[in-house]
Amino acid sequence: MEKRLHAKENRRRTTAGDTVDYPFLILVLLLLAVGLTMLYSASSAQSEYDTGYAISTRYLQKQGVCAAVGLLAMYAFSRIPVKLWYRLAWPMYGGGIVLLLLVLVAGQEVNGARRWITIGGIQFQPSEVAKFTMILLFARLTRRFGSEAKKFRFGVLGFGAALLGILVPLALEKHLSAILLMGMVAVVMMYVAGTNPKWLLAGAGAAAVFVAVYIRFMGYAGDRVTAWLHPEADPGDTGYQILQSLYAIGSGGVFGLGFGKSRQKYLYLPFQYNDYIFAICCEELGLLGATAIIALFAATIFRGYWIALHGVDRFSTVLASGLVTLIAVQTLLNLCVVTNLLPSTGVALPFFSYGGTALAVNLGEMGIVLQISRYRNHRKIQEEPL
Repeated sequence: MEKRLHAKENRRRTTAGDTVDYPFLILVLLLLAVGLTMLYSASSAQSEYDTGYAISTRYLQKQGVCAAVGLLAMYAFSRIPVKLWYRLAWPMYGGGIVLLLLVLVAGQEVNGARRWITIGGIQFQPSEVAKFTMILLFARLTRRFGSEAKKFRFGVLGFGAALLGILVPLALEKHLSAILLMGMVAVVMMYVAGTNPKWLLAGAGAAAVFVAVYIRFMGYAGDRVTAWLHPEADPGDTGYQILQSLYAIGSGGVFGLGFGKSRQKYLYLPFQYNDYIFAICCEELGLLGATAIIALFAATIFRGYWIALHGVDRFSTVLASGLVTLIAVQTLLNLCVVTNLLPSTGVALPFFSYGGTALAVNLGEMGIVLQISRYRNHRKIQEEPL
């Protein structure tokens, strides 16, 4: 009898370690499906314009290829042991910095910004990779510092040095949105790691001063703030985009105009398939549809944090929380910009906005969260070297 009980317990543990969190997986796939559907609608007019009305799925096809690559990455990463990511943290962090520096030397300019490079015929945005490598290194440092993270030497200087290694190249690229995004993610991860909150508040104050100075001396950033506060003052130029976004949101009403029936996507709203795709969602699906999309994001984020809280060790918990926070902050910033609660930041909406690098990387990151979820039912083990 006792042998049978032991065998049953061993089978239970093995099964727990082989099963991903299906609710989280389903939520991610739903976000991807809805995102691709809305991308098709939002980009169809631009696609027809670009191709002489020959095809309406140009952007969907490109995004679909990247989605397929991302799904393969998600599956592969969900099978890679977490301890391997721990060992790769430093090499990947170094590689991320090299890619960012390479942009400064051989980067390609797209829409007025030099943030892309082409390697082997594939164009991608290194900042998307750098975000992941920073989160990975922060998780490793958290495991390395342990309770020492409460000390200024480790909890502030240690994490701060790692953060600056990424932020300095981004500042040279004038990539303010990535700086803001990674700074917010870093603060959350440092808090989870045990850094004293008073130091985090002091750091947030210093960051606010930096942003204010940056805006003061960078003309285009100052124009964005002016357009945010008074878009009606220049409706034909700096305030045009946000006004068109608000028109789209207001036109949707409660029930929306119907899928594919947006008027603003016909070249009225700039970047309607990218940063401002949520405005098209509001116009076509209305308040009810927009609320459902927000609820889907919220459910995915909360489930991700649940997985992080049940991580088998400190590294897994902090890594999962960082990856989920990245999605959460991106979503929050994008929705605030589209509704004019914040000035334009250039932050895309995860799983919805057009951008192959971001989509593939985000799906790969969700694969790591799924790998961490495999052991959520196991009792927390004592910290051991990975």
